[in-house]
Amino acid sequence: MKTKILLVGIDGLILKTALSSDRAPVLASLKETGYFTELTMDAPTLSGPGWSTLLTGSTHAQHAVVDNRFSGHNLLYRPDLLSRAYYQDQSTTTFAAAGWPPLVDPAGVGPVIHERREQARANLHRVIARDGETYGYERVDAEIATVAVFAMEKFGPDVSFVYFCDADEAGHSHGVVGTKYLDAINRVDSYLARLHDAIEQRASRFNEEWLVIVTTDHGHVDEGGHGSDSQQERASFVIAKGIGRSNPNWPSEIAPEDLVSLILDERA
Repeated sequence: MKTKILLVGIDGLILKTALSSDRAPVLASLKETGYFTELTMDAPTLSGPGWSTLLTGSTHAQHAVVDNRFSGHNLLYRPDLLSRAYYQDQSTTTFAAAGWPPLVDPAGVGPVIHERREQARANLHRVIARDGETYGYERVDAEIATVAVFAMEKFGPDVSFVYFCDADEAGHSHGVVGTKYLDAINRVDSYLARLHDAIEQRASRFNEEWLVIVTTDHGHVDEGGHGSDSQQERASFVIAKGIGRSNPNWPSEIAPEDLVSLILDERA
């Protein structure tokens, strides 16, 4: 039986802030009991380049995403984690849910997650796209969490990516040293708890092996915002927790572009 993968992306999360509070108990537990390493993201520390690297296993030069406009990108030739898992084994079912349109919505720029219409028609690939830029991420992340938990419970996709942006939005609006940022972290942690519970139940009920991975694309300066090359803006991490299996035996130091290959090796 191949390991099932859930990659959770939490945009703009400063891990040390989350862990030094009492607002992210699930994230703290996963870090303490799972694999953990710090990542250093390349500048510019923007979501477009960051997620393009983390989801395709490519450097900035390879995917050519230099900002959030995605002008002149090379993503067509840099397939994402879900697509690569399918090409590795064409029985693979994949799922993605995100409220930032460039990640998943083919109607706009990008998307980083390839559309793969043939697999979608065959029910091998499901994508949930919402618009947090228009409706706000506090509302949209809650919707993403609900549909993602349902997908984990009912379908148990082989490889999934679920994305939350509430913390990043709070950081931009209020900075990252006050209660608003911590409140957003707490909401995202509650979604992570629901996903983790759903997977634990599936693993027990169906004797499945799962690997839950959590990462972020960048940090923030204290007053809110990112894009430059300060240590706090470039700070990221990888947490990986096995459920129904052991934690991965990954190197203690990895580059952001290494993550996709490491995940795919867990399914080989």
